[in-house]
Amino acid sequence: MLIDEYPTMPARVIAQQVSSGKVSARAVLDAAFAALDKVEPILHAFATLAREEAYVAADALDGRIARGETVGPLAGVPVAIKDLVLTKGLRTTFGSNLYADYIPDTDDIVVERLKAADAIILGKTNVSEFGFGAHGNNLVFPATGNPWQSDRSPGGSSAGSAAAVAAGVCPIAIGSDGGGSVRLPAALSGLVGVKAAMGRVPLWPGCRDISLPGVSGWESIEHIGPIARDVADAALMLSVIAGPDPRDRWSIPCVDVSWTDIAPLRRGAKVLYWPTWHDQPIEQGLKDATDKAVALVTEACGLDLTVGAPPAIDVHATFRALVALETDLTGMRKLLAQKPVPVSPAVTALLAEKRPFEDATDAITARKAFADDIAGIMAHYDFILTPTLSVTAFAKDQDGPSTIDGKAIAPHEWCPFTSPFNLTGQPAASVPCGLVGGLPIGLQIVGAHLGDASVLSAATAFEAVLPKLGRPPIHA
Repeated sequence: MLIDEYPTMPARVIAQQVSSGKVSARAVLDAAFAALDKVEPILHAFATLAREEAYVAADALDGRIARGETVGPLAGVPVAIKDLVLTKGLRTTFGSNLYADYIPDTDDIVVERLKAADAIILGKTNVSEFGFGAHGNNLVFPATGNPWQSDRSPGGSSAGSAAAVAAGVCPIAIGSDGGGSVRLPAALSGLVGVKAAMGRVPLWPGCRDISLPGVSGWESIEHIGPIARDVADAALMLSVIAGPDPRDRWSIPCVDVSWTDIAPLRRGAKVLYWPTWHDQPIEQGLKDATDKAVALVTEACGLDLTVGAPPAIDVHATFRALVALETDLTGMRKLLAQKPVPVSPAVTALLAEKRPFEDATDAITARKAFADDIAGIMAHYDFILTPTLSVTAFAKDQDGPSTIDGKAIAPHEWCPFTSPFNLTGQPAASVPCGLVGGLPIGLQIVGAHLGDASVLSAATAFEAVLPKLGRPPIHA
């Protein structure tokens, strides 16, 4: 019976049943691997599995529960970890031939915290190489498919994490978001993805590990966050992984932030909606559906809505320059010289770029200007709403679509809405808001600086009134 029920069970329900002794962690794990084995040959969500380690952890947890010991808030909950996040003793490839056999000797902080909360790690999920790309393609593993249509991409770079959650393999997963890589796959896979404010979830060693050439980087724009089937589970995971750590000099206290006791959204909240990003194209059906979703939540939640346009700053050029500035290009070149293996087109292109020093200073200056503009806007509004991206899921063997509604586009023009808020560090979430052509789309909710609790309140309220998508065609 549990095998049949498991693929739709929320994490909070699994944890309650395991901690109370109603069901064993081993039985939950049996159901999780049954789900995984059913869909993995189709979706290729995982890079590395941890079956043996998972059963050892589950049996140890069952033993503690039998002895009456107190257990953590994610007791027995199966969790997937993105393959950019370090896991002690479990292969972490970063989607690259350069690290195809790398086994870390330490856990990332978020993995430490998940283990301390008694979550059970199923394995590592597929990514684009080093996270360079909002897709699930690399040269090490098969491309990840979308449970809504297996020849389409689930988005990325947290591709495998999104596919695993959407297909019912696990209720929650860890993603990382340097330019939208939690929110984008959540939107394309019909899920909730949360990027907390910069510093809420500490990063270590991750992008700060200079002992891993080519891996360290993106320090000022990278976030780690939950991908889940609903807001309550995302908030539960966030309650476990958020909070300061002295190893991350940018981490901040979580004072007056309640992650699981989410307050109601205030009626009359002022909301600014950006339906497009300047003149960059958007699928008409997606825009129409997002407009309809915004109208629905506006009326149902009693919002004070204004429709507008973002500040006129070339955010993509700024973002691209900062990515180049914060990537360990020297380390990557040295590693490639020692180990000449094929790398992805995105990595090849980045290594080939020659940028003058002024590109970096111009990008830093533009970032300041954009952040100042947004701070001025947030002085008058509680939230900014946007489509999470401009297209529905594209072919899984592509790095992104080449056209939108028949119009040729630049590589970045299909996802203009997410990376701007990595530049500002604001909290943001994507919630499902409908289907277009049978494929999910998302609505992005952006809050004020450190306004994480408010974003969760809005996401909860919107989730209650927006259409329910149901289960994807490919599911456990």
